[in-house]
Amino acid sequence: MSNNSSKNGAGSVKTDTVDESRLVFRAAIVSRLIVLGLIVFWRSLLSPYDTSASLNLNCITSDSTDPSPLHSVLWPSIGAVIEESIVWDGVYFVRIAQCGYEYEQTYAFLPLLPICIFILSRTVFAPFIPLIGYRAVLGLSGYVLNNIAFVFAAVCFYRLSVIILKDTGAAFRASILFCFNPASIFYSSIYTESLYSLLSIGGLYHFICGSNITSILLLALSSSARSNGVLNAGYICFQTMHRAYDAIFEKKRPSLAVLVLIAGAVRSLCIFAPFIGFQVYGYYNICLGRLPDEMRPWCKARLPLLYDYIQSHYWGVGFLRYFQLKQLPNFLLASPILCFAFCSILYHAMLRPKIVFSLGFGASDEEKSVATVFYSLGTDRGSKDAEFLDNVPSKVLRGHTLRQRKQKSKPETHDSFQNPLPSGDHACLPEKTGYFSILVLPFVLHLGFMAATAFFVMHVQVATRFLSASPVLYWFASYVMVSPGTSRRWGYFIWAYSAAYILIGSLLFSNFYPFT
Repeated sequence: MSNNSSKNGAGSVKTDTVDESRLVFRAAIVSRLIVLGLIVFWRSLLSPYDTSASLNLNCITSDSTDPSPLHSVLWPSIGAVIEESIVWDGVYFVRIAQCGYEYEQTYAFLPLLPICIFILSRTVFAPFIPLIGYRAVLGLSGYVLNNIAFVFAAVCFYRLSVIILKDTGAAFRASILFCFNPASIFYSSIYTESLYSLLSIGGLYHFICGSNITSILLLALSSSARSNGVLNAGYICFQTMHRAYDAIFEKKRPSLAVLVLIAGAVRSLCIFAPFIGFQVYGYYNICLGRLPDEMRPWCKARLPLLYDYIQSHYWGVGFLRYFQLKQLPNFLLASPILCFAFCSILYHAMLRPKIVFSLGFGASDEEKSVATVFYSLGTDRGSKDAEFLDNVPSKVLRGHTLRQRKQKSKPETHDSFQNPLPSGDHACLPEKTGYFSILVLPFVLHLGFMAATAFFVMHVQVATRFLSASPVLYWFASYVMVSPGTSRRWGYFIWAYSAAYILIGSLLFSNFYPFT
């Protein structure tokens, strides 16, 4: 009877997880339809500030790469509407997909999104070229790709959250917040946010599940979508550091630590490889075969890094270079997301100072035993990794479900998300669950580095979308919304902030006004 109960409990948890995953999938679709609807509404209601987005000059490398000249397009008005909706960085991505990298400054835009747009435009959407024109098809390909990518990114986010937080309710709330995040306009436009989120969150999900090859492949692809994808190597470094420590001090095997360090270095290098390869590609196209007096300044540098030069030379990106009085409105625009990131990091550090300031080395053996993916080499590798993907949610929550049923008459404790926790010998402390789990620590450190970079180095207004892919923000928001120590006003504030930025962003951004 006990075995049957166990199976029934596991099956119930599995069913709940699947049901909520479907709800997240539907919520992600609804959120994209709302944002796309707002784009259409604002575009039809207002005139764009800049109408140059629809200009389509011939590619430099050839007279015309458009397989469908304008005079032969059957529905030019529809094509014109799509082309006019391509604004801001979307202009660059579509141009690169059509013509390749023509100018030095275009190398600031990494190649994965343009490659995907080009492939879709010549395959799936190729039949539309005679109808609306090639550039419109490129734009359509980008819109469809990014909105579909976002939907699957939301599902991956939910599944990752279930494993990290060990709480389906908290994971569901955080996922819904992600679906309606304040940077939503960028996830439905021709930007890299959706593709990057899918690859980085999906890669971290497989990384937590022990699928090393899949995770490294996805995280490497994320660094070919956005430059900050290379920061995902930090998770590998964090794991390698703790596993090397485990090998030396716990298992007393220094030789094993060397192998761990080598494996971690190789995996980190794989994540860096696409970004490095793209820099080499830029050096080959711009620097090689030129006389010394014809070479660009960055070509002569000891470490010729094209991306850094472009960001500094063309956009003025650099440490404290944005700290000017005239940029105060941009700091105010970014202040909500930066303040929330700071609060999420500070709150985690205040309640778990020993864990945070020791970088996880101060965690107890009990905590490390449920976070072996980061903190120890473990003993259950090999064939069990293949089963981890399906078994983690049920294993994590099965005991919780059964003990909760058996101990309904006993006093209950609650986790940080106000869900009942089992009492007795196997009870775990509230601060060791949910947002305060040591599994969250690497994500908090990652967010801290990104937030500091956004504030001190980058154009600060991009912080809203730059940080929007960080799971910590939504996990903390989910905690704040139900924590007994906070007011319900915080929940209203979070939703009001997201709704306001979705409305304002879709209005300003889609009409070529500055936003973030």
